[in-house]
Amino acid sequence: MNDNDILDLKAVERLKGLVEKARKIVLTCHVSPDGDAMGSTLGLARVLQLMGKHPIVITPDRPPKSLTFLPGYDEVLPASFKPVAAANLLHSADLILCLDYNASKRVDKMEEQLLSATAAKVMIDHHLDPEGFCDLTISMPHISSTCALLYLVIEAAGWLEYLDEQAASCIYTGMMTDTGNFSYNSNDPRLYMIVADLVRRGVDKDAIYNMACNTFSEPCLRLNGYALSEKMQIMRDHQAALITLSLAELQQFGYVKGDTEGLVNKPLAIPGIAYSCFLREDEPGFVKVSMRSKGSFPVNRVCENYFHGGGHRNAAGGELYMSLDEAVALFMNSLTSNDQYL
Repeated sequence: MNDNDILDLKAVERLKGLVEKARKIVLTCHVSPDGDAMGSTLGLARVLQLMGKHPIVITPDRPPKSLTFLPGYDEVLPASFKPVAAANLLHSADLILCLDYNASKRVDKMEEQLLSATAAKVMIDHHLDPEGFCDLTISMPHISSTCALLYLVIEAAGWLEYLDEQAASCIYTGMMTDTGNFSYNSNDPRLYMIVADLVRRGVDKDAIYNMACNTFSEPCLRLNGYALSEKMQIMRDHQAALITLSLAELQQFGYVKGDTEGLVNKPLAIPGIAYSCFLREDEPGFVKVSMRSKGSFPVNRVCENYFHGGGHRNAAGGELYMSLDEAVALFMNSLTSNDQYL
């Protein structure tokens, strides 16, 4: 076990002091929030509520509809829809909690308001290389999800008495979604000790899996089927796979946020494929990059080197301000260099 695997107990004590003194607490997460982002913010918000606090969760944009089952989802304030209200709340807060992101740019258009807010800021995150924009940082890059880290923080802070079924369900959702239902980056025995406790607290893990990962609209299924049938390329010489979807194709299938969640993982089921890349054209001139891998192949390094992004060894992403064709060319040009990791 190295230093990155050990929770900073002094930082947890400082967090406890800040929470105890705070009267107005705002919780934030990254743009295009996933299960870990929403699970950690809503889970901690629920714990704080049971402690007698009145926290508010602000997201940079609207959370995906696939997570509407999470307790507290309906109380979330998307800054993209109510920018003035979000800005006022950030500037009136005396404590801002930053969960599941390690850089201020990850809150997108909310960044300026976040950085100019005078409240104490605390980061709780599991991504590599956290930036120094927070007054207190609790970071464990080798843990699989921010939700798993959050459980350890709650435990160390002595807050487990406030971890009810609702909060536990949020935390379990983030742990499950950030590991592909515990199919990658999930060989840490601590994870299953946490899961056991969450189930004891009332979590229905099978129901959460079905709601988060196994419920699809008809257009969503057709979009994913089309992507795998018509838009997946296999480069066997490089042990790589690529899936692309243009804005026109997304619109053809009535795409809504969350419809392509998990799509990038599918090619990894093919024997001999070490890593997969999904390029999605969200807007003209803007392409979202998602990458996944098996074993020791470091997609975070590929995203850092080529796609202005980063992440974890087996799960990473980035953003490109260029056409989809240019993004495809960039990926193809990276293949030979990426062979060094095979």
